[in-house]
Parts: sequence; C-alpha cells; structure tokens
Amino acid sequence: METMIREDIQALKRIQANLASCILGKTDEIVLLMTAMLAGGHVLLEDVPGTGKTVLIKALAKSIRGQFRRIQCNPDLLPTDITGVSIYHPKDEVFIFRPGPIMTHILLADEINRATTKTQSALLEAMEERHVTVDGETYELPKPFLLLATQNPIDFEGTYILPEAQLDRFMMKFSLGYPDADTETKMILAQSVVHPLEELEPVADSEQILAIQKQVKQVHLDEAVAAYLVAVARLTREHGSIYLGASPRATLALVQASKALALIQERDYVIPDDIKFLVPYVLGHRILLTAEARMEGATVQSVLQSVVQQVKVPVRWEK
Repeated sequence: METMIREDIQALKRIQANLASCILGKTDEIVLLMTAMLAGGHVLLEDVPGTGKTVLIKALAKSIRGQFRRIQCNPDLLPTDITGVSIYHPKDEVFIFRPGPIMTHILLADEINRATTKTQSALLEAMEERHVTVDGETYELPKPFLLLATQNPIDFEGTYILPEAQLDRFMMKFSLGYPDADTETKMILAQSVVHPLEELEPVADSEQILAIQKQVKQVHLDEAVAAYLVAVARLTREHGSIYLGASPRATLALVQASKALALIQERDYVIPDDIKFLVPYVLGHRILLTAEARMEGATVQSVLQSVVQQVKVPVRWEK
C-alpha cells in the first residue's frame, strides 16, 4: 500500500487535473467517475444534452491512453451492432468474428433508453461478466472496461425504460448539471480559441489503472464500518417510504466504491464519511419509493438522507 501511495496516487492526481481542465466546476462528479473506474463499476449519467457528458468521458479515455468507442442508441440498433458478428468467408469456409464497439476500454452508450430492451440486454453480459458471447463463442473484453451510459431525463418520446435488473448493474448514477455563471464564463473564454480536450495529454495507461484497481481491493474495511454500511443498506429494505430496497449487489458496490474513494483521498482505510458521500449515487437508482411517499412529496434523495441519519455512526474503528 505504501508503494501505491508513493507511485500511483500522483497518477490519480494528474488524471483528476486533466478532467478538471475539460469540465470546470465539477469536482465531485469527477471524483465519482474516477471512483467508479477504480472500483470496476459502470456509470449511468442522467442529464440534459450539452452539459459535457461526452467531453468528460473522452477526457478520461485520453488521460489513461484507453481505447474509446461511442454507440448512439436508437430503436434500430441491434444487439450485434454492439457485440459484433461472425461473418462467413466462402473462400476459407470459416466464420470470422468482427468485433463490435464494445471491444474497448471505455464505451459510451449515448441515450441508452432509446435502444430496445433486447438491445439493452446485450449489454448485461458485458457489464457483469466482462465478456460477450456471439454464436456460442465467448470473447473477453479489454481490461479495464468501463461502460458509461447516458439518458435524457426530459424527453421520453420513443424511449424504453431501463429494467431494474439493468439499473442494478450500474454502480453509480449521477448528473453533471448546469454550471454556475462564473464557471460558464470561464468555460466560454477558455474554449474561444481551442477546446481543452484537443490539448489534453495522457498521464497514465491502462496497465497502471489495472494495478491501482488491485490496490483498491487491499484497502482496509473495519468490521465496525462494514456493519455501518450494511445497516444503511438493510434499512432501505425496511423503511416505510421505500417499496424496493437496495440489493446485496448494491451493498457490494457500495463497499468497492468506498474503498476506491478512500484510495483517491490517499487513505488505505474506509471511514463512514466515504459511505455517506456515496450513498445517494450508489443506492439512489436502485430503490423505489412507495406510492404514498411520492404523493406526500418525498424524493429518493430525501428518503436516503433520512436513512443515513437514522443509522448510528461507529465512534471507533481500527485503521
């Protein structure tokens, strides 16, 4: 762990600085994206068009020298358009696999809810198993593999709602939102001559990211902090305003995300504040409120805040 702190933490700082130069005023969102990458999770970005989602993702891919592919989802998109297809060559009398755009380090599935449910399901195997199966043959995805999907929260015409099983595969869901006036002014001045993305230089590589991902697993999670995390997740299943609580997969995702966040903050142990910060982003898209709670004006964020406040924070744990 000491070796990681001396060598790799500087790479993480350089990546963070790269992203901050392209997306101004979004420190928390950048940390969340890096947390998901180091924890081996996937991200769902729900936001209106033009807030910088694609720029942020491209900046991440360029920063780590990763391959980047983009899928524009629409109702005509077929599963093989994502995974690839086997093409028969009459001369050699063999089938040759032509890999699809999913064979990359960072995949952007733009407006994922515009793809049909059948096409969306083609992503499930890749998200969970890190491989795809075409015509009975299994093909491993490049490592690291990170799926970032976007959806528009306003325009629902011609969209297909993501099923709960697929939502549960995303480690996090968050939005970038609009910048404030000062940040937007700095943005237009900075981009009036050249876009920051064009001058961005790689500061790490995929092998280094894989090494840091292994270090994440070594971050210490004390038994008392683990009990606190589990108590938060279990309360979502028992809360009167929640119809569907967080799954055990969500609990595991919160563990890995907390470890990755601790590492980014140069700690080799998880603290309760890591969990508190991540709860809205890791659990928010995995729970459903009761009809009564929605009628009373409750939101997922307000209910999760109530859940966190009800769970007693451990006052002592071992680092």
